[in-house]
Amino acid sequence: MKKRITVVGGGAWGTALAVQAVRAGEDVELILRNEELADRINTKGENDLYLPGVELPGALRATTHYEGLRDSDAVLLVTPAQHLRETLIKLSSHWPDQLPAVICCKGIEKETGALMAQVVSETLGNVPVAVLSGPTFAKEVAIGLPAAITLACEDRALGKRLVELIGTPEFRPYFSTDVAGVEVAGAIKNVLAIASGVVAGLKLGDNARAALITRGIAEMSRLAVAMGGRVETMLGLAGLGDLTLTCTGTLSRNYTFGVALGEGRKAQDILAERRSVTEGVHTAASITAVASKYGVEMPICAAVDQVANHDADLRSTINALLQRPFRDELENAD
Repeated sequence: MKKRITVVGGGAWGTALAVQAVRAGEDVELILRNEELADRINTKGENDLYLPGVELPGALRATTHYEGLRDSDAVLLVTPAQHLRETLIKLSSHWPDQLPAVICCKGIEKETGALMAQVVSETLGNVPVAVLSGPTFAKEVAIGLPAAITLACEDRALGKRLVELIGTPEFRPYFSTDVAGVEVAGAIKNVLAIASGVVAGLKLGDNARAALITRGIAEMSRLAVAMGGRVETMLGLAGLGDLTLTCTGTLSRNYTFGVALGEGRKAQDILAERRSVTEGVHTAASITAVASKYGVEMPICAAVDQVANHDADLRSTINALLQRPFRDELENAD
């Protein structure tokens, strides 16, 4: 028997996940804010704003109404991280107590420093929560290319049901119980992708990019452990997998933002030209504040925050990183 999945958020990733849910054989409704776009999706079978050129299945329904939540078996939350709280406040009166919320956005709330699971609990109460995160470009998922992803849920039985609900041979969810670790990894990789783009834009070489990714995992691991996550999660799909993809792939908004910075453009000018959200810019500020709160050293993320959000001089910021004292590679080395 078909299950009903509601996807909240009509951007590229939300649309791609809705397509994947249809492919998995489920009854799918895509909720978005733009009524004209919803009409075009329903009549033309294309999200021409965020996923142009990709034919959408006829079984996918788009709407701007929330009432269908009451009949859903799971909801995929794919709004930008900084807008999740206001979205959930609007949805809360329609949300049944036991309806699972699957968080598919990556970030740390700028004003509070909260992970998305905390935002869900503060707005919806004690509803079941899972996180879906990993190395997945929206367009590739939408057209059915192979991908693997992490689905994290503290409730193992629920997590396994959700894996079966959305998984197919070409879209393979791997289960984890480390919700905090998966969330931290997904948030930080966007910031590190900006740094990787800067390396490319400045033509600093492949050695520099490899060093950046490796030391980025060290920063990611320190904060994940401080916030209740596990180090081994950083070496899985949500950590190393997503970081590698986003730090090297030209489909990444964060990476291409960094490339433009490295080529000499100003952050505000780059962002003004974009329809889609570049999450790493907001998350850089959030992570810097959260790292300070937990006493965790994250020099690469702090440097991205300075350049992206405070208009710091790029060359001077990089030179300051390179002038840091030499140290042991492993945190607990003798």
